[in-house]
Amino acid sequence: MDILIKATQLLLSLSLLVVLHEFGHYLTARYFKIRVEKFYLFFNPWFSLFKKKVGDTEWGIGWLPLGGYVKISGMIDESMDKEQMEKPAEPWEFRSKPAWQRLIVMIGGVVVNLIVGVLIYIFVVFAWGEEQAPTKTLKHGLNIHASLAKYNLNNGDNILAINGEEVTHVNDINNGILLRNHRTLDVQHKDGTLETITLPEGIDYELFEAGAFPAVTLQSYAVIQSVDSAEVAEASGLQKGDEIHAVGNELVYYGDIASAFGQNAGKTINIDVLRDGKKRTFSAAVRADSTIGMVYAAERFIEQDKIKTVHYGFGSSIGRGFDRGVTTLGDYVGQLKFLFTKKGATSLGGFGAIGNLFPAEWDWEKFWLTTALISIILAFMNILPIPALDGGHVVFLLYEIVTGKEAPEKVLEYAQYVGFFILMSLLIYANGNDVYRVIFGG
Repeated sequence: MDILIKATQLLLSLSLLVVLHEFGHYLTARYFKIRVEKFYLFFNPWFSLFKKKVGDTEWGIGWLPLGGYVKISGMIDESMDKEQMEKPAEPWEFRSKPAWQRLIVMIGGVVVNLIVGVLIYIFVVFAWGEEQAPTKTLKHGLNIHASLAKYNLNNGDNILAINGEEVTHVNDINNGILLRNHRTLDVQHKDGTLETITLPEGIDYELFEAGAFPAVTLQSYAVIQSVDSAEVAEASGLQKGDEIHAVGNELVYYGDIASAFGQNAGKTINIDVLRDGKKRTFSAAVRADSTIGMVYAAERFIEQDKIKTVHYGFGSSIGRGFDRGVTTLGDYVGQLKFLFTKKGATSLGGFGAIGNLFPAEWDWEKFWLTTALISIILAFMNILPIPALDGGHVVFLLYEIVTGKEAPEKVLEYAQYVGFFILMSLLIYANGNDVYRVIFGG
């Protein structure tokens, strides 16, 4: 059922965004009196699920859910209609219009996706508000990845500001360090001392390779997920569902468990847990490999009450929504640098990865937030200078505007073939990664 709900949300979101993207091309083309022969949601090789001719345009739904398209008269596109291009140009064709008009038509879809993303953020902020959890209000500090310990950032420390800006949500820290090149942190250590820590250049790649994303979360206790019947944990009386609060008489959070066992390897220690609302203490012998035969995870934030929803009037929502759209675009562009690493290349995902962005239960707020994110991603991806994408056409049009000469039709044709090959290769590779992860995990 979870997969079905995610797949339904993905299909609805992509269908909406594809239609709006293609409307960006359609409306600008019609404004300049260019004929649009087809407008399709999904692709329709060999046959269509639905089609209807209205005026000069055939409106339809294809059976291959890999996007959609508009077929504009007199344009070399994915349809590769060479016969039309061999005939004399007609005044209502794309190729007959000035280069600046053709440029506007080509960026129409991208502009619509950017506008849609920002508008969704505006209305989400207005309807549901924004989640905030100012770190200055936290009493238990933050769960900080062990990779940051070498820079004197330890689990339970609190990060109050990053690059001089007060932290209102842990995402400010994670996105700041990994995506925005923010390096200066105002830290309050567990003992109450204050320190300004400057992280080194390259910390973003270091954390990414260590799998530390997010590098910082709100603090949690560890909850036992399972206990091996042949191991120390069950013999000691520990059970699934126990919430671990102390190891060896020392308070521990989720991020402290591994090091706590490591410091007590080969020793018999007390483990304090919360079970059914009551505190209980068990004695367990930690093995030489620093384990006791249990699996644990972080299930809830200790200071859930510190997470607040801030509501805005419509006027303020416009500013907040615009800011979120801009930062979302910047953060997405910022994370592309990781694709050029070995770990990043293997983490590239296809429709399965996109589908997992949606929650397993239908939640309209999360649906629209994810749709806004995908809309902005589509805008950026489509403007990349890859033949067969809008950005590829834009490159040739800019060349024409600058030089005053049109690119040869043969060059445009071959560029389409090359672009199609690149896109299909990326599509197969990305979705292949999804399949690999399902089969082998990771």
